[in-house]
Amino acid sequence: MSYGKGGEFVDNVLLEMRMVRKTIGKKTIIDGLNLAVEKGSILALCGDNGAGKSTILRMVAGILELSSGDITVNGLSRKRDRYRYAEIIGYMPDDYRFGGGLSAEEHLAFWSKLRKAPKERVSELLERVGLSDVRRKPVSAFSKGMRQRLLFAQALLARPALLVLDEPTNGLDPFWMETFIQLVQSAKEEGQSVLFSTHQLDVAEACADRLVFLSGGRIVQEGRSASLRNLYGRTEEAPHDESHP
Repeated sequence: MSYGKGGEFVDNVLLEMRMVRKTIGKKTIIDGLNLAVEKGSILALCGDNGAGKSTILRMVAGILELSSGDITVNGLSRKRDRYRYAEIIGYMPDDYRFGGGLSAEEHLAFWSKLRKAPKERVSELLERVGLSDVRRKPVSAFSKGMRQRLLFAQALLARPALLVLDEPTNGLDPFWMETFIQLVQSAKEEGQSVLFSTHQLDVAEACADRLVFLSGGRIVQEGRSASLRNLYGRTEEAPHDESHP
């Protein structure tokens, strides 16, 4: 990975995390993480609960502060270029409390104004995630899977360079899980990069170019999906290797 004079981004890496560390009190959550996502690629973070997946994604999305290190997206530093950095990221949280009795359409219209996205994107994305027929129903009446699809739609609104998705397939039935995989692959074809977390190895294999396994806030294994499948088999459990540097 290389930078030109003045720190401008000059290679094919979109997201770079350099020696990122997160501590809470005396507890180390993320320990000196180095991670990169290439432009137009999909990277899956895998691991058990507590491995550090959500913490990493929240730091990338700008929700959690870093204890040390830095994160850049398309050459923009999370520390120095905070607002421009945030504009090129679409974030889907692992859960979100919808309130106010608003409909799916109203929620997405509100988010589209915040992200300065064209109004027509609301209808387009509701159709893409299969919520067009229930667009005027209150989201409070939605199932978990329907709320997940709405959250995914809002992440796509502004056509961000980087999609950051936290456990995006939780609550999805098999049909919509397959649709999610197709939508992520379409985003890649349109030039976007995707960083997502999952505990479902089958999902990671189906759409990711690279898999990164985490344990205790550190990378314990990474590689192309095919090579890791041969190594670990078709299991939904992440490998445990606390001795790996």
